[in-house]
Amino acid sequence: MSRRIDIEITSLSGSTATWRAAGAKLPKGSLDASALGVDVTVGQVYRAEIEQTMDSSEVVSLAAPKTASPLDRRNERLTLIAKEDKGPDVTVTYAPKGKGRPRGDRDDRPRGDRPDRPRTPRPEGASDRPRAPRGEGSDKKGPRREGRPERGKRPEGLPQITTHRNALLATLSAENIVIAEQLLRGGLPAVRSAVEEQNKNAVAQGRPTINAESILAAAEAILGSVNLAAWKDRAAAAISLGREVRLRDLRQVVTSSRTVILDDEGKAQVKELKDVLTARIEHLVTNWRSALEKAIEAKNADEALRLTATAPDSSAKLSSELAAQISELASQALSAEAAAGAWIATLELAVDSPVRRSIKPAGIPDDEAAKTAAVKNAGAIPAIATLLGMKVPPPPPARPAARRRPTTSRPSR
Repeated sequence: MSRRIDIEITSLSGSTATWRAAGAKLPKGSLDASALGVDVTVGQVYRAEIEQTMDSSEVVSLAAPKTASPLDRRNERLTLIAKEDKGPDVTVTYAPKGKGRPRGDRDDRPRGDRPDRPRTPRPEGASDRPRAPRGEGSDKKGPRREGRPERGKRPEGLPQITTHRNALLATLSAENIVIAEQLLRGGLPAVRSAVEEQNKNAVAQGRPTINAESILAAAEAILGSVNLAAWKDRAAAAISLGREVRLRDLRQVVTSSRTVILDDEGKAQVKELKDVLTARIEHLVTNWRSALEKAIEAKNADEALRLTATAPDSSAKLSSELAAQISELASQALSAEAAAGAWIATLELAVDSPVRRSIKPAGIPDDEAAKTAAVKNAGAIPAIATLLGMKVPPPPPARPAARRRPTTSRPSR
């Protein structure tokens, strides 16, 4: 990518000159004045077109800087004619505060010129009636402030924080900044793609190509620092949300800390996040067990089975006592006297429950739909096969564990 800047010539040896950006302290690079067809002078400022690559900055063209013309030789200067100051075309007068107009401004006509209007008598006690707040009793809702989340609604995703990434980029050279930006976009594959694209354009334009191996070596050297800075920004974003951070985002940040080499600040961040995650999980598990106990006490078999299938965390284990109580409750609900629809609904919940193999239904309703559902799910609940006079089928095969890809260091997005 090319850009135009002002540069200052710092030294001249033959036709080779060194330069720096105007106002900078250190030289930036060198140029061949004879190839550019310009006579340069040490200390002079020029307007240059710079081609920025991953490993260097090359001066493509050089010209004298633009200066304002001291004289208006063509008499083209525009003269600003002052406009005569006039008063405003419209005068606005604000009404006094309060409800309605003041009593004296209601009507300036004489009493006799005004039509007599019969006054509607006010119902007794009308002033004591409370007014309904805006929005109540109608389908229209009051205005809502834009940009503010509803109360109780957690924000979607983590906020974008780039503090640590910016601090890292400030310590890198210009060439490494370009490499680091590619690493933040897509890791080493992004750097390889950028190098291949740049070399492809260089060949098409007849310019020399860059050394891909040296660029990749430089990328690998700073990859760990880039990944750490990106993770610390995500951790800071999760910490900034406090209790509003979603549990899924919190888990992802804590888990991804294993893919980076943490410094002291990173270790402090991951410790804080783990404490928050542990407290959140313990709170959810406590509420889950409390809801289970309430469902058992209320003899609500469907709710108890639903809760067993939706544990908030893998650490939420059913005690043997709770499992026995839920199995007994479900067995009583699955009786021949139950309505066919309710029996099928309870059966479907039981199939998804971890206590399904210990459930022993009391009977099957005399209904074709219920019998069909029983035959279909006899493999999940063996006691149903016994009721149907079928051979007890073997338990269904366990689902294969999902293959985990080898963890590689990736920049956090």
